[in-house]
Amino acid sequence: MPGTPGQFIWYEMLTTKVDAAATFYGAVVGWTADASPQAGMDYRLWSIGGQAVGGLMKIPADAAAAGMRPAWLGYVSVDDVDASVAAMKADGGTALMPAMDVPNVGRMALVADPQGAAFYVMKPMGEGPSPAHAAGVAGHGGWHELHTTDWSQALAFYAKHLGWGKSDALDMGPMGTYLLFNAGGEAIGGIMNNPNFPRPMWVYYFNVATIDAAKDRLIAAGGEVVMGPMEVPGGGWVLQGRDDQGALFALFAPVKE
Repeated sequence: MPGTPGQFIWYEMLTTKVDAAATFYGAVVGWTADASPQAGMDYRLWSIGGQAVGGLMKIPADAAAAGMRPAWLGYVSVDDVDASVAAMKADGGTALMPAMDVPNVGRMALVADPQGAAFYVMKPMGEGPSPAHAAGVAGHGGWHELHTTDWSQALAFYAKHLGWGKSDALDMGPMGTYLLFNAGGEAIGGIMNNPNFPRPMWVYYFNVATIDAAKDRLIAAGGEVVMGPMEVPGGGWVLQGRDDQGALFALFAPVKE
């Protein structure tokens, strides 16, 4: 799993029913859920067109006992996991899972920003960019959206620790500011204050060909549309939904139908 520092390099689904999740996202996004070569655990690889873009696993027993519900988590590449975790903790972040090595994959840790949004930092093995995020390519990650309580503080935190920069700030009227951020190139995501979310969190958008057909597949597979379809500035259509186990995710398409 290669990766460029500051970029999202992997998307991971933790859920209660692995086989059901594999069926749901296979129908909605077009992924296959292939068995991982890692011994001793049921970890599936989300793949499309021969490229692995993420993972699927059952929520660990201790996390389930603590109340964790099905959710998506993203991985961001860093040069030094331990140094990143220590620096984030010093600036108000939280280490949710200590750094650990995964054989033939890399070193990783689960952290949360000062507002509480969780994500992984990882020093992956391999060279070059990760195929997980590919704007506009069906079946790959296309956008990363942080719903938080203070977008300006969030941007400062991620800019310092992950090297992200401000691309633009859109005035959404009563909804406030939508901040577009980048990891050294084109914008890869947005940050906004959202009092309607129960807690700060990341929402991951996956690319599909057309939004109407994807909406129909989502509903037919037992999911729920939370928002949209909605046209977005710059072109394209989005919707947010929940899968059949309640995990929030989102879809992006260049056209409606």
